[in-house]
Amino acid sequence: MEGIKDKVAVIGAGCTRFGELWEKSFYDLVVDSCYEAFEDAKISPDKIQAAWIGTGYGYHRGTGLIPLHIPDIPISRLENACATGTDALRNAAYAVASGAYDVALAVGVEKLKDYGFSGLPVSPPSYPDVALSHTRPATPMPSQFALMANRYFYHYGIDPMEGKRAMAKIAVKNHHNGTLNSRAHIRQEVTLEVVLNSPIIAKPLGVFDCCGVSDGAAAAVITRPEIAEKYRDDYILIKGLGVACGDEYAQISPDYNWTHWKENLAAAKLAYAEAGITAPREQIDVAELHDCFTINELLTYEDLGFSARGKAIEDINSGFFELSGGLPANPDGGLKSFGHPIGASGLRMVFEICQQLRGKAGPRQVKNAKVGLVHNIGGWPGAFTSAIGIFGRRE
Repeated sequence: MEGIKDKVAVIGAGCTRFGELWEKSFYDLVVDSCYEAFEDAKISPDKIQAAWIGTGYGYHRGTGLIPLHIPDIPISRLENACATGTDALRNAAYAVASGAYDVALAVGVEKLKDYGFSGLPVSPPSYPDVALSHTRPATPMPSQFALMANRYFYHYGIDPMEGKRAMAKIAVKNHHNGTLNSRAHIRQEVTLEVVLNSPIIAKPLGVFDCCGVSDGAAAAVITRPEIAEKYRDDYILIKGLGVACGDEYAQISPDYNWTHWKENLAAAKLAYAEAGITAPREQIDVAELHDCFTINELLTYEDLGFSARGKAIEDINSGFFELSGGLPANPDGGLKSFGHPIGASGLRMVFEICQQLRGKAGPRQVKNAKVGLVHNIGGWPGAFTSAIGIFGRRE
């Protein structure tokens, strides 16, 4: 099977500030993110030949891109839960790699705060859950991830307080990184003591172990490398892409062990094979990981091969995933601090990785970053969509 490695280049990326953006409409966010991407690519909108818009709660069909005034091109709307943004880029990348289009646009956007909820709704508007009620978890998402935390601690013989402190350190790290990012939703330092003593949402997860939701958008302009050279020297190459969808196993089988997500393993295997990654802990320089809950970032370290099984806490305690560590994770603040507009998060991560690999991340710049990874996981245990992208500088 022929992979995607080095066949597609990101020549422009844009991202709005994330937050409670009452003064901005859905269309405003589309325009702001896309025109930053166009300017970054030094390209005019009329050069775009096809577009993919990722949104879970926005306009139907391709109508979300109407304000860009790019007439008569194919525009596809895509939804894949929290993996939507990365998957929108994946679809656009395959179209460009095939030669069907020379230049394409991938956009992720949500205007979630206008719906009046502080967490994720049960389902998108107009899509009832009745047909899914036989498999969908009966408990809210924090409880599902709390199950994972408690099982992980039990399985590896970890004292629950030691595990809770490790999760708290992830929150502290990501909030600190967010203070270095002017686009982040929550730019506020938190101490270990504050995180440990925050109100419990689903034991052992407290308030600061859970991300919120935001308004925001991000976009990327992509083409093939031979075309990219006409626009910029520092284009970023897509090295590997992997997406895997679960089969409900966690919800129907009593032997599901809740210490890893098998969708992560499958997606990582695909992406690593394409990119030629055999030792991810050493070969990945910077990573954007889906920290919807702190336990999820912890487990993702192990699922993606950054830490040995049952040993992620040792790496957390050593500072391995901090900005100055061996493999900085979520240098832009992650979902915890940057925010989480569902359809936009994956492309926000791509924006950050492009900044890092170009050496333009400012005070949060990872030294000599050459290879970066983005990771999203959306859905619920046993029915996740895991999406992974690996990016690198041109040789």
